[in-house]
Amino acid sequence: MQESNERLVMATKDRMALRASALTVAGAGTLFWVYTFYGIAQVPSGDGSGFQWLAVMPLGMVFLALTLPALVLAASGRLLWPSLVLGCLGLLAFALLWKQLLNEFYH
Repeated sequence: MQESNERLVMATKDRMALRASALTVAGAGTLFWVYTFYGIAQVPSGDGSGFQWLAVMPLGMVFLALTLPALVLAASGRLLWPSLVLGCLGLLAFALLWKQLLNEFYH
């Protein structure tokens, strides 16, 4: 009986750690997405057309398709592994997109 309780405690601790990891990754993606608005606002306007704000669209799509579902799933405590994977994919997509956008903005 005690062995069963120990397993339950370990499973609960593992689940809490996985949930914390998923929430951290999704939270980092959310904070980065919010930062991108500030980052885009700092870009020199160039010809004054405001076309640099078009970069908000792909960044928003990454947030809506990957980061937000990861955040909702992790916050609700369901599907923690898929939530962690979605959050990591979102961070990767943000990094690749942001790198490309910085090349476009400053070259």
